Amino acid sequence: MTDISCSIVLFENDPEELSLAVNSFLGSTKDIRLYLVDNSPDDSLRYEFDSPRIEYIFPGRNLGYGAGHNLAIAKSKRKSRYHLILNPDVEFDPEILDNLFSFMEQNTEVGLVMPKVLYRTGDIQYLCKRLPEPKDLFLRRFIPRHIKFLFKTLMETYELKFRDYDSVMEVPNLSGCFMFVRSDVFEKVGGFDEQYFLYLEDTDLSRRINQSYRTVYYPRVSIIHGYRKGSYKSLKLMKYHLSSSIKYFNKWGWFDDKARMLVNRSLVRDTAPRENLFHFIIPN
Repeated sequence: MTDISCSIVLFENDPEELSLAVNSFLGSTKDIRLYLVDNSPDDSLRYEFDSPRIEYIFPGRNLGYGAGHNLAIAKSKRKSRYHLILNPDVEFDPEILDNLFSFMEQNTEVGLVMPKVLYRTGDIQYLCKRLPEPKDLFLRRFIPRHIKFLFKTLMETYELKFRDYDSVMEVPNLSGCFMFVRSDVFEKVGGFDEQYFLYLEDTDLSRRINQSYRTVYYPRVSIIHGYRKGSYKSLKLMKYHLSSSIKYFNKWGWFDDKARMLVNRSLVRDTAPRENLFHFIIPN
């Protein structure tokens, strides 16, 4: 059985930037397998990478982010111990995979782990979030930038900025840019919900995993993420974001989501570092 499989969903990506993600993963000393799922209109990216550890998948149409990853998750089913969901604009030291592998091996109740995520400047990206309420997504996406300061406390609470981002902690909503998942998790909770073409599919999956396993932020290792915030610049992507938000709240509840209320209250109440509360085993 492979130690770690990985999927990257592509759409007309810059080969130079993509190579940073591909080489970061292929540099691991673990037994690995990489699936490149290309949603582009043509298969020109097929010829950019040549390795026996890579399988290129070309659906011939744009399936969407979650559906693309699901193809690879199905391919790796019962063939790998862990599966990494990776964005094409990410790079990292391959050695972090050893650390994450060891952390998961020693903490079998954890189903999903995400490392610290940095901008290329070295600044931290606040990608640990509480479960979203309608007002959270509306304020972040549609309130004009010049008056967002009026809602600073609310938005910082959503991003858990009051928590210690240098401590290991359990978080119900982790970013899809780098999701290191125990493969057995997909057997129990399924893969991505394909009703989301783009956006919120990571929140939905993270939430479902958190219902049965612990979902953990692990800042002992870090990655670099390009993070372009495309829906803030493109009307088309903004429409995808709005559509996914509606689908998410139709599924989980707009204002009567009792589970969301309980989880979010616990995040505010438990302000001590989660590694102290839950005694995670940290690999050397």
